[in-house]
Amino acid sequence: MVARTKKGVNTCRLTFGPSKSAALTRTPTTMDSLRMLDRDEENDDAAEVTWEDQQRINSFSKLNTRLQNMKEKLLELEQEKDALKDLSEEFDMILDEDEPVLYKVGESFMHIPLLRARKRVDADRAEVDAQVDALTTSVKSTEKEMSELKVVLYAKFGRAINLD
Repeated sequence: MVARTKKGVNTCRLTFGPSKSAALTRTPTTMDSLRMLDRDEENDDAAEVTWEDQQRINSFSKLNTRLQNMKEKLLELEQEKDALKDLSEEFDMILDEDEPVLYKVGESFMHIPLLRARKRVDADRAEVDAQVDALTTSVKSTEKEMSELKVVLYAKFGRAINLD
């Protein structure tokens, strides 16, 4: 016996004697949810993928991966920049100029005078700002290159290719 219980879910109860039974359920698979394409969705004139097209697609994929990595690195640098700004503000609140402060160098902390720590923070902030600027420029150039590839690939393949 087969019964539909929920939307598209089939249930079958099997009986193996007077006291034994089992229920089987089956959810629809992708084959169950296939439908006919409308005329405008059909792609009768499917463009053939040439070697050059495949190279463009591969280049786009590499650029996309590189862009994601650069954006992650940019977020890390922005967090580091904020931390250095907060540290600089903390140093401004310290009244005793002669009191040594703990400053992280690599994986360890060092006691250094406040004035020297301020100079190091300013130098670190300038270095992070330079890295952010360089990475932002690189992100923009990568996005430009990707948009040029998108134009070429969408012109040839239309909706048959998804580059977003």
